[in-house]
Amino acid sequence: MLFPCADFPSLTGIHYLNTAAESIPPACVNDAVSEYMAHKALGMRGRDFHFPRVEACREITARHLGLAPEEVGFCSCSSEAYNLLASALQLHARDEVIVTDLDFPAGATPWLTAAEKPVTRLWRHRGGALLLDDLAPLLNERTALVQVSLVSFYNGHRVAFAPLRDLVRRLAPDAVLSVDVTQALGRVPLDCQDADILISSTHKWTLGIHGGGIVGVPKKSAARLTTKAGGWYHIANAFDSDRFETARVKTGAASFSVGMPSFAALYALNASLRYLDQFGLPAIAAHADPLIARLHAGLRDLGIQTLAPEQSETPSGIVAFTHPDTRAIHDVLLAQNIHVMHQVGRIRIAVHGYNTPEDIDCLLAALPRP
Repeated sequence: MLFPCADFPSLTGIHYLNTAAESIPPACVNDAVSEYMAHKALGMRGRDFHFPRVEACREITARHLGLAPEEVGFCSCSSEAYNLLASALQLHARDEVIVTDLDFPAGATPWLTAAEKPVTRLWRHRGGALLLDDLAPLLNERTALVQVSLVSFYNGHRVAFAPLRDLVRRLAPDAVLSVDVTQALGRVPLDCQDADILISSTHKWTLGIHGGGIVGVPKKSAARLTTKAGGWYHIANAFDSDRFETARVKTGAASFSVGMPSFAALYALNASLRYLDQFGLPAIAAHADPLIARLHAGLRDLGIQTLAPEQSETPSGIVAFTHPDTRAIHDVLLAQNIHVMHQVGRIRIAVHGYNTPEDIDCLLAALPRP
């Protein structure tokens, strides 16, 4: 276990392999939320603490994203971020959007519910992997957006970003390249700073809590990716004399913070990312990636085929497989205090810095052969 046991008292006696759904926050996050409540109890004076904490969170978040602090904004969740992205793009029926069938609904559905729906093209996986040969025919001069997840929530497939970026820039030079890093941030080193926008939730591998959304917009894309939403926190003249005549929206990432910050979530995120910073992503990967390899090997020995091929050079934290009776498997595992994600037909396993070889071995010992 890379992270000290004392920081995660709720893990005593259980094998928790479900971080891709809900992480277990370290004790310092509990302390940070308690600190927020103490500051909130001060009433208006509490804001003297709230806003500096937001800026501290912006700084550490930018460091983890590989961006500058002014290129980072916050909202309430990744779903809100994608809807605000839609408001920035103002797509029309002639525009085309590419999404993948390994993406989370938050990044795929805003284009399907728009008042004027763009053409949505689906980049389908083959054998659990997204192949550039299948993307190339979908790209053209009408492509306005390419939306991908760096790591798929569904099966853990990790996109090779640099070749993807190069292909999109060559065949669809005007397209916005959007990357969901929810299943990567805090677990694997990011290599996608050349995307036009990065989006993440705060309650998974970052070890934070619900109520936060992270948006990274590099300066080169700020003017293009400025939301058209109303609000006040992202309005430069919100209380000026001309506020009822015009709304001057802050550009880029700042435009995604349309209302009062979710202070509790940002206190928590500030604490959790600084906690992860003590170890560093290379150390987290060096600890957890061998456990992923151990898991793949054990599943092969059991005759269980994973939903994505093993990526030994660039692993993620997620492994998933199907089984004829996933409900029964889930119940058997839970009876032995082994926590995984169960959805109809699919078991998903997630490995982070608080997991151990024993967690993997207990899981493998409890799994039946198909």
